[in-house]
Amino acid sequence: MTAKIVIVVEDPQWKRFGGGLARRLRKAARLALGDAEPTVTILLAGDAALRALNAQFRGKDEATNVLAFPASEPDYLGDVAIAYGVAAREAEAAKKPLIDHVTHLVVHGTLHLLGYDHVRAREAKRMESLETKLLATLGIADPYAKAKR
Repeated sequence: MTAKIVIVVEDPQWKRFGGGLARRLRKAARLALGDAEPTVTILLAGDAALRALNAQFRGKDEATNVLAFPASEPDYLGDVAIAYGVAAREAEAAKKPLIDHVTHLVVHGTLHLLGYDHVRAREAKRMESLETKLLATLGIADPYAKAKR
């Protein structure tokens, strides 16, 4: 049995990518999950939805690129929510393809569901190293390369 990755497209801006985006994001999430076989939902939303979720669950009244919501069910790991506008602006500012950035956000969010974090420097180094390794297998450049210089 393999992990079940459910993609929910809430914001119509995501539809410009077609089915290729869903296939790529499922692959990225499965890669991050490793041998784990739970269900994960990826919500492709807009900035307003992520702002509302961020305000409700983190007390921050602003849109953010990605949020991860761990579940307490044994076969359901949780949800990863991504904001189209925030992700698009970040990708443009970094001069990278939006699809690559969103793939990174899915890997990042899935690792959060697995318990990884980046609050402390040591944790951040461990998580970023794993993200970089996983993304390389998908042909995506190190998203932290500039920050490491």
